Amino acid sequence: MVAHGLTHSAFIPILQPMLRAFTPLLFLVAALVVNVHVYGDRSLEGSNQLILLASAGIAALLAPKDRKTQLWHGIQGTISDSTKAILILLMVGALAGTWMVSGIIPTLIVYGLKLFTPGSFLLAAAVLSAAVSLATGSSWSTSATVGIALMGIGQSLGLSPGWIAGAVVSGAYFGDKMSPVSDTTNIAAAMAGAELTDHIRHMLWTSGPAILIAFAVFGIKGLSASEAGDLSQVAIISELLRAKFTISLWLLLIPVVSIVLIARNVDALAAMGIGTLAGALAALWLQPNIIAEIAGHRGPSAWYEGITQAMYGNTQIAIDHPMLAELLKGKGMAGMLGTVWLILCALTFGGIMDAAGFLATLTKGLLRVAHGAAGLIGATLASCGLINLTASDQYLAIVVPGRMFKKAFEERGLKPENLSRALEDSGTVTSALVPWNTCGAYQSSVLGVATGDYFMYAIFNWMSPLISMLLAATGWTITRTSSGASTKPSSPQ
Repeated sequence: MVAHGLTHSAFIPILQPMLRAFTPLLFLVAALVVNVHVYGDRSLEGSNQLILLASAGIAALLAPKDRKTQLWHGIQGTISDSTKAILILLMVGALAGTWMVSGIIPTLIVYGLKLFTPGSFLLAAAVLSAAVSLATGSSWSTSATVGIALMGIGQSLGLSPGWIAGAVVSGAYFGDKMSPVSDTTNIAAAMAGAELTDHIRHMLWTSGPAILIAFAVFGIKGLSASEAGDLSQVAIISELLRAKFTISLWLLLIPVVSIVLIARNVDALAAMGIGTLAGALAALWLQPNIIAEIAGHRGPSAWYEGITQAMYGNTQIAIDHPMLAELLKGKGMAGMLGTVWLILCALTFGGIMDAAGFLATLTKGLLRVAHGAAGLIGATLASCGLINLTASDQYLAIVVPGRMFKKAFEERGLKPENLSRALEDSGTVTSALVPWNTCGAYQSSVLGVATGDYFMYAIFNWMSPLISMLLAATGWTITRTSSGASTKPSSPQ
């Protein structure tokens, strides 16, 4: 408490608006740095969530007295805005489960492995990682499955682990960023208030050139690769998958149809529901043995138990190969609950920061040096990268800047997809480049390559924010609302 006799100039620093607004964020950053150091990539299992709630409590205590009654409404509003994204995340778990047991993901891998020769390996690895990540919506699952296989195959061909990991991470994060079933894609759209399809289309302007540059570099590097190498692992993996699943190109129609539905403005939740149902029917038709294995019996109810288990819970398809055993694990909707938990805690923190006026205070400070659309987008990109560096969490790098800058984008007549694109161009992709970030720690652990060793070769990840800033500086593809069009130059359509 401050003594009544003190003048305004004598207030202790923590009660000054800017420092008071920074205090919860500084606590969050410091606590998360310590927490990630202690727990590593296990920090997502619950300890980060506790720190977010503690930070929310500190923000509530420091909130101005006249705003304290608004805090709960701030939490409710923030979570309400993201309700659809949370439901989509749960549907993503169900979809991934049915696409695995139906053979869709194994089919992608079998046909993708046919692309490999020593000279084309890096390019093919990036393309395959992108395809699997687009289908699953998960860079982590891609790295933990095909990524592990690609590391073994590539090193058997005599290629540098750093280059291989860079190709895997580049492809995996392109797919994660562009997939309509990705959690980060849906969260970024929800935070900015953008339609999912508009968000994905808008990202093509930055992600498209970035991945093409990455593909070109991997292709050129492959020209110098030796044609000597052992491709026996490719054959072994393909044979084991063919022995376990019915592999068919027809299965690939399901992800194609799902993506087409979303591209044609079908509601994302409905499109994923259709994709999940189609995967379940394909599993019943083509993979009856897999369904029986998951159910644990071949009785009359096996089909029902096997499919529902794949949709909601943990599954393990037995196979005599360590990497493939990891690949054939499913988590269903239950596997998304940790992410939903983290998001709800992050939204609670963001809601209180917003209702307390702290986000507005921080934003005003940043906007003093952010002039025009380029400055605003640059501030967003820098904020996302800074939170990835300091708070060590990809979701916070999307949620916090999203809440901070949403009103500023609206006031300057910029459409919400400009914000959602900037959130992903930095928040999603730079997370894998930071060794102490949960994403960087995870990728390094799974692929067996230090983050610093693959940093330069994860070309897509560091090209994305650079291209985003370049487009912002030139005004190219920056879309504006009708109110902003009268004072700002319109972007090309």
